[in-house]
Amino acid sequence: MATRRGFLACAICSAIGLVATGVDAPALAQGAPAGGGVVRKMLSTIDYPGDGKVSILMTLEAPEGTVIARHTHPGIESSVVTEGELELEVQGQPAKRFTAGEGFQVPAGVPHGGKVISRAKLAITYVVEKDKPLASPA
Repeated sequence: MATRRGFLACAICSAIGLVATGVDAPALAQGAPAGGGVVRKMLSTIDYPGDGKVSILMTLEAPEGTVIARHTHPGIESSVVTEGELELEVQGQPAKRFTAGEGFQVPAGVPHGGKVISRAKLAITYVVEKDKPLASPA
């Protein structure tokens, strides 16, 4: 776990903030105002028994106006907005806004992205394939 590297993303996804599970992934969150940025904190990781997956628990804070570029994950993303508001676009679905107390899930491999409407904080859990990048551009 000590070799994992932080990088921008998923938020919404993650959208938004992400940690690579094996190699660096490109920065996916863009457009944050000067002087403020996306802050991600990995809280814990744990291997799933016997199936080659890992669960990653993290928090994310992103300033108003942050754009989350379209990306995918090699597993499921589950997020809860704890503060603020964001708009999420998941391929095949209409864009949807989420505010504090609301949550969303994104299936494995499905392209998604979005924008932070007002300063947002999220609690995110990823269940992804071990030793694959947490996010890839879509």
